[in-house]
Amino acid sequence: MAGLSVTGIGRHRVSRVIVERKLPDFAAVLVEEGQGWLETRAAGRQAIVAPSLFWLFPGKTHSYGPDDAGWSERWALFSGVLTRDFTRMRLIAEQAPVVAVSDLGGLQLLFDRLHAQLSLDSAFSQAEAAATLHGLVLHAARQATGRSASGAGSDFQRAIDNLRARAAEPLDLEAFAAQFAMSPATLRRKFARHTGLSPKAFQLRIRLDLAKQLLVASDSPVETVAAAVGINDAFYFSRLFRDREACSPSEFRRRHKRG
Repeated sequence: MAGLSVTGIGRHRVSRVIVERKLPDFAAVLVEEGQGWLETRAAGRQAIVAPSLFWLFPGKTHSYGPDDAGWSERWALFSGVLTRDFTRMRLIAEQAPVVAVSDLGGLQLLFDRLHAQLSLDSAFSQAEAAATLHGLVLHAARQATGRSASGAGSDFQRAIDNLRARAAEPLDLEAFAAQFAMSPATLRRKFARHTGLSPKAFQLRIRLDLAKQLLVASDSPVETVAAAVGINDAFYFSRLFRDREACSPSEFRRRHKRG
């Protein structure tokens, strides 16, 4: 855990300027929508146009802000001795803190995974989050050099993003594959190559990650949560949830609900 630790994560709409702030940890800030600027002593003032990611360094003064329309961002704080390797290898650099993002969906998936992992207060989930953060740094670094971290071409990335956005809807694999001008077999092969999962396994992972967020953030009955993520059989949902999380949805809520 001392090698790399994720100390915080969040997502919000930013409408005001941050002026001459210092953070105790490193930060990765993903601007999903909007535009504005970032200013640091090492890099000067730089334009931010979504989708972009920028790095903030511990103890270093920075200012940033969106234009009048605001921007939507996700952020993660992290620390640990592995950050020395990140800077030594120039995976993150003070002189070049802004990364133009070519694979927004891939980074969003990593931030979603971090959120789900940090909702679990255990040493194992913290270790999983550290591994995900390490992957996020590498993913962004490859994009900074003009290579997509996932290896997915822009056309296929659209298929990944589309399924991620509609994960709660029923999936007709043949119709979905035809939407992207490929056969179901080709779709399965490309999903496995770029995500490590079949389309349906990818969909289920997104559904259960969303379910965990809903269980923690609301008092809705388990049946309602199941239906909200596209699973209309509450018993089947509970069985899937227990298989993945080693506890029932109700037990998960009792352990992790805040407030």
